[in-house]
Amino acid sequence: MKSLKKELIIGLCVVVALLVLFFGIDFLKGINVFKAANYYYGTYTNVAGLQKSAPVTLNGFKVGQVREIDYDFTNPGHVRVELSVDKALRIPKGSEAVIEQDILGTATVVLHLSDASDYEEVGSTIASRTATGMLDNISGSLMPSISAIFPKVDSLLTNLNRLVGDSSVSQSVKRLDAITGNLEATMKQIRTTAGALPPVMQNINSLTGNLNTMSSDLAQVAGNLKEAPIDSMIQNLNVLSANLKELSGTLNNPESSLGLITHDSTLYDNLNNCAASLDSLLIDVKKNPKRYISIKLL
Repeated sequence: MKSLKKELIIGLCVVVALLVLFFGIDFLKGINVFKAANYYYGTYTNVAGLQKSAPVTLNGFKVGQVREIDYDFTNPGHVRVELSVDKALRIPKGSEAVIEQDILGTATVVLHLSDASDYEEVGSTIASRTATGMLDNISGSLMPSISAIFPKVDSLLTNLNRLVGDSSVSQSVKRLDAITGNLEATMKQIRTTAGALPPVMQNINSLTGNLNTMSSDLAQVAGNLKEAPIDSMIQNLNVLSANLKELSGTLNNPESSLGLITHDSTLYDNLNNCAASLDSLLIDVKKNPKRYISIKLL
């Protein structure tokens, strides 16, 4: 009896574990087995990128998910997709279930509801189609342009090869190298000249200071001259000039006393005779001093 009870407990544990595993796998897939849902079917010729548990959206909102994907052997070339949608959602007749892909290639089923007042029966097959992918649109629009560009690229590469193989291009490159070398030498000279500029600038600054000092001195001299009695000096010079003119007139006038001295030769002759007599007298005094000087001894 005890062994039977033990086996019963083990069996119950295994069943519970299997249930937990089953519901846990569905839960990880995003399937809520405890939530009521309606099932619809779609038939597609291409379900690339669509996986089980892929979302079913309406206006961007998730309203269900893909429950099963099976190949329809009764209708070759078609794949039957089971859609599990919220039980509260009723799908009008004429609605479509469209498989759309994003830029990464992940597919989702997007519901496009019609405005009909009648609704599809639960478990029925609704209109289905696969939308053109974004990459397909890009390739379809770009491939013709790329095909038209290829001949131009080929012509461009041919002309480029011809240009690179031209000897004049290599000569031009050599000239550019020479020009670059000359520019580098010029820049070195400019840097050397720029290095010698500070002493020159110091000398210029010193010269400027000296000029400022000279300017201030000249301003001071000009101020002193401005304060000097120039008018009285000029007046005195005029008076002195008049006196000199008067003296010169007097000297040139033979009738004046000073004029007689300068114009009368008699006075000059008398002065010469007087000087000659004095000279003779001095000579005689030197020769005969006793004649003029008498010394008596007591």
